[in-house]
Amino acid sequence: MSSPCIVRSVPVVYSPPVVRLPRLRMWRERRALTQQELAAKAGISRVALLRIESGEAEPRPKTVRHLAEALELQPDDLMDPLP
Repeated sequence: MSSPCIVRSVPVVYSPPVVRLPRLRMWRERRALTQQELAAKAGISRVALLRIESGEAEPRPKTVRHLAEALELQPDDLMDPLP
């Protein structure tokens, strides 16, 4: 008789992809908007926008959509190009 096989489960940790918006500041400046103006149009605080622009904070998908809409762009226009 064979002994039962014991399988230990390993916890799976899901890490969502990191969202960076390196072109956000460039587009904001091209549209001649201040941080305060863009933040107001996107419905976020100026401090949140500052942190997103500097890479200190990772925006949620909804925030990316709001920023893109405020700049009259598609969300992909704000993100890193694929390698």
